[in-house]
Amino acid sequence: MPITSPAIDAAAKRSELVREALVMARAAHEGQTRNASGGRPYIDHPVAVAERLGELEFGDEVLAAALLHDVVEDSELENADIEDRCGEEVAALVDVLTDDESIDDYEARKREHRGRVEGSDAAARAIYASDKLTNVEMLRDAYAEKAEAVAAELKVTLDVKIAVWKADLEMLEGRAAGEGAVEDLASRLRDQLDGLSRDRAGAAPGPPA
Repeated sequence: MPITSPAIDAAAKRSELVREALVMARAAHEGQTRNASGGRPYIDHPVAVAERLGELEFGDEVLAAALLHDVVEDSELENADIEDRCGEEVAALVDVLTDDESIDDYEARKREHRGRVEGSDAAARAIYASDKLTNVEMLRDAYAEKAEAVAAELKVTLDVKIAVWKADLEMLEGRAAGEGAVEDLASRLRDQLDGLSRDRAGAAPGPPA
């Protein structure tokens, strides 16, 4: 299967670590489709997250963690597998970026996760910000085709999903001082969330004549 990003293709050719992470991510997400993405293969999401971080000149460990940030949640892989194949630093980042599935309530789970990322380091926050930005962009693409019907692909209502993203944005903006990459990603996330609000307003039926 071809790699979906020339930049990540180049990074994988250059770096054994990135190559191993990409192999793991592709195997873990094989056959999966990303929710609220217009039917795109799941692997497109982590590749896009990693690509942004490569553009911001993060190192190979961050790129590898970005490629693997969803595998513990959404495949049979465990964090120990990541540590064995990609090292302690990558595994630690993925651990921070993994939801605590023992928390059943969606909003409570996301709130706990947000707090862990807030208390971690700039690299984890940058991956988190790139993840949210990519999610919103993919959702906007799907929304352009399906409008409010895209919510059927989500685990929660669209209103709840957006409220969680806005809380993520507030956290990121609050921690962005001195973290240029996080500040840049948070700014783009705000633009996309504002755009999503406009998309929804434009799709809403007008008042009766």
